[in-house]
Amino acid sequence: MNKAIKAAVIQQKIPDNDKTVNLSVTSEKIKQAAEQGAKLIVLQELHASQYFCQTEDADVFDLAEPLDGETFQTLAPIAAELDIVLVISMFEKRSAGLYHNTAQVIDGKAGRVGIYRKMHIPDDPGYYEKYYFTPGDGDGELNGFAPIQTSLGKLGILVCWDQWYPEAARLMAMAGAEVLIYPTAIGWDPADDKDEQQRQLDAWMTIQRSHAVANGIPVLVANRTGHEDSPDDRAPGQTFWGNSFIAGCQGELLAHASENNEEVLTAELDMARSEHVRRIWPYFRDRRVDAYGNLKKRWID
Repeated sequence: MNKAIKAAVIQQKIPDNDKTVNLSVTSEKIKQAAEQGAKLIVLQELHASQYFCQTEDADVFDLAEPLDGETFQTLAPIAAELDIVLVISMFEKRSAGLYHNTAQVIDGKAGRVGIYRKMHIPDDPGYYEKYYFTPGDGDGELNGFAPIQTSLGKLGILVCWDQWYPEAARLMAMAGAEVLIYPTAIGWDPADDKDEQQRQLDAWMTIQRSHAVANGIPVLVANRTGHEDSPDDRAPGQTFWGNSFIAGCQGELLAHASENNEEVLTAELDMARSEHVRRIWPYFRDRRVDAYGNLKKRWID
């Protein structure tokens, strides 16, 4: 990976399901990030539409598209024109009845250089993702946790709910990922009081910053912001908490977005620090791989 990379995450409000308009707005924000010198740009989860997983509705599958669909066709030429590495997110129709929450990596004029299909799929009130998404099935030995090689280095792409699992971050790092990237859509539970909401936000930031610490590599997180009504009039909708951030390889915050505003957040990544930090904090050297067999069990009875 290059010794220094200007990176950006884009935090955006999505007012409706007009994909053409939403992608046009996103395109302008990508250009803004590139004008600020960003060569690696990350978009939030499912950025072409509102977060549709608030309810279970078979008609919503009409929003899905193939890998080469409207989202890719709109954004790939921009990545080529700006000569950037761009991480996009989409509702993928792989086949009739088979859908994924998929991130694609576009590397300038080289086009798509890899995909990642979300592995951990939540199913909670307002986040009914198991109804819509099949987990990624991976390929070969890496079983889905495979970094994507780009002109800037190897990117470990994970998506939203994946961010809570240290196993996923570790496997990406062990496979050579030089940065962890999390397109995200997460927000407040309106039933919780302010103190609980703050605890949830703190936990969300802490777990991802800890992946940087435990693996000695930077972390980029792009979250949604703004309120999106639920199709179910009886439900309160989702208010996404923003707070997108970029952290260095010791978890230090390099850039941090607000809760409510759309932002193009940029930071300089000093990639040479990762090797230095790993030399003085050699977690990979000292891992007791001979003693971790039980991690492959669901529970230790």
